[in-house]
Amino acid sequence: MRYIYYIIMFNNILTNFYKNNLKTDFICKIKETNLMNIGKKIRLERIFNRKTRRTVIAPMDHGVSSGPIKGIIDMDKTVESISRGGANAILMHKGIVAQGHRGYGQDIGLIVHLSASTSLSPDPNNKVTVTSVEKAIQLGADAVSVHVNIGSETEPEMLMELGEISETCDYWGIPLLAMMYPRGQKVESEHDVNMVKHAARVGSELGVDIVKTNYTGDPESFREVVEGALVPVVIAGGPKVDTNRELLEMVEESLSVGGAGVAFGRNLFQASNPGRITRAIAEVVHNEMSVDEALEILESDDKDEII
Repeated sequence: MRYIYYIIMFNNILTNFYKNNLKTDFICKIKETNLMNIGKKIRLERIFNRKTRRTVIAPMDHGVSSGPIKGIIDMDKTVESISRGGANAILMHKGIVAQGHRGYGQDIGLIVHLSASTSLSPDPNNKVTVTSVEKAIQLGADAVSVHVNIGSETEPEMLMELGEISETCDYWGIPLLAMMYPRGQKVESEHDVNMVKHAARVGSELGVDIVKTNYTGDPESFREVVEGALVPVVIAGGPKVDTNRELLEMVEESLSVGGAGVAFGRNLFQASNPGRITRAIAEVVHNEMSVDEALEILESDDKDEII
């Protein structure tokens, strides 16, 4: 009987400990998780339009991969033009944030890029992490981005880093955009729908909040990418296109099947008037303006006006 008494007492002690400690700790963890979730929501609203749930992002991280090319020499001027054109966010490396911060004009979201490689490297597809989520937060970032080339020889290392960074982003409540591209020896076409939708899905599987990837060339095939990704998908611009109509049609088609917007670099900052082309794209993305109507913005009589 004495043993039974001790067992009952021990059980009561454990029960009280659970009620007073473990349960409280569990509730605290739930509250902490909710706080992190609201942090992500608040920051996402700084880079997405609240009404349309879409975005126009202008990546300007090309200085590392390609050097000081046209359009990213005078960062202050380019950022001001693109901002006035209606972009929701700019994306750049940590060392250029100060040059891109104007201290005047229209506000714009900031995404700090964590990955890098140069075109001079023996393997440009090998993207390495060059800064941290914490540093990006210190710089005032609303989100961070990483670049992963699915199919490259160093894919395992990049996937490992992506997984670790996504967990860090969850901890700090900061959104993560992943540039997910199919690139490697087994990839015959970077725009093949099976390759692109696989790359996009890898991003969501490892915890990213936004995927940037290639447009597959037509709405129906891109629908597969959007439906399979499970997170918002924005399209990359790639090399500068030949005509503005071609660019705007690509935007319109991607949106028609659920795309969440664009992340265009050279097609914006290397345009003759970055603000004007940004405005045209933003009107298509956020106000569902037709391609013909958007082209009228670009063909205005006052071609020197920076919007």
